Amino acid sequence: MSNEKKATRAAYGATLIELAQAGLPVVAVDADLTGSTTTKKFGDVYPDRLFNVGIAEQNMIDVAAGLSLTGNIAYTGSFAVFGTGRVYDQIRNTVCYSNLNVKIAPTHAGVSVGPDGGSHQMIEDIALMRVLPNMKVLVPADYEAARAALKVAAETPGPVYIRMGRASVPCVYEEGKELEMGRAYVLREGTDVTIVACGVEINEALIAADQLAEAGISAEVIDAFCVKPLDEQTILASVAKTGCVVTAEEHSVIGGLGGAVAELLAETTPVPMYRIGMRDVFGTSGEFEELMAAFKLDAAAITEAAKNVISRKNA
Repeated sequence: MSNEKKATRAAYGATLIELAQAGLPVVAVDADLTGSTTTKKFGDVYPDRLFNVGIAEQNMIDVAAGLSLTGNIAYTGSFAVFGTGRVYDQIRNTVCYSNLNVKIAPTHAGVSVGPDGGSHQMIEDIALMRVLPNMKVLVPADYEAARAALKVAAETPGPVYIRMGRASVPCVYEEGKELEMGRAYVLREGTDVTIVACGVEINEALIAADQLAEAGISAEVIDAFCVKPLDEQTILASVAKTGCVVTAEEHSVIGGLGGAVAELLAETTPVPMYRIGMRDVFGTSGEFEELMAAFKLDAAAITEAAKNVISRKNA
């Protein structure tokens, strides 16, 4: 893990440029947030491939759908609260129902938006996108994972959701790392507890694993890079070894990664489990690190949860 910090959203415009330079017919449609989403960088190089529709998010999705029907790989921007919530009907009935080649790739997801407050801290988006037929869901942990997610989305026919954030987070993956659709990655092997995390929680999970190691506890850390389709084989193999699990996501505990893992284990291998996430509450204004601690999303919370499920396993 590197000490360098970069925001996942910073990969957006730069990766679209890479894809275009590789000869792929990528286009981007944004809703007046091209600077924040970084699609402006793509538009500066390929001005005829960036379509800024203004503050009209529903139209953004429909324009992207139309562009996909003419042979383009269409990416949409905006903030996650607008790019999934305000446009849910268009994503469901226009994009997913027709299985169109549209990539929903908003930024500023989760409480890491910080001072923008609860109205802009989208904590339901994974649940909204995961439930849609034909939609695949990627939650990158860092800049390189976001770059890989945007690339694998281009290679995958049909709708894909890529969740990116505003906050700068430590680099987990080496430069140029390639990740696959449908895969989860074991970042640290362990025998006592499985920690399955995604997005900004990966860094917290790795810190928690270090804290647990100091207490003589061996934690296995899995990056659920792809929440849908979930890599069931990797998760089940880990849980068979450890016998208990903690999930961690910067999202509601309802319907997201924790829900997906709980559904899998309930049907196959019930074990002691705890879900780290927003516990049916909205966010509030504050700095990223303050909010992570306040809502018990940080490494300390993961460490405590791991000790709890281990004690339940051994009871």
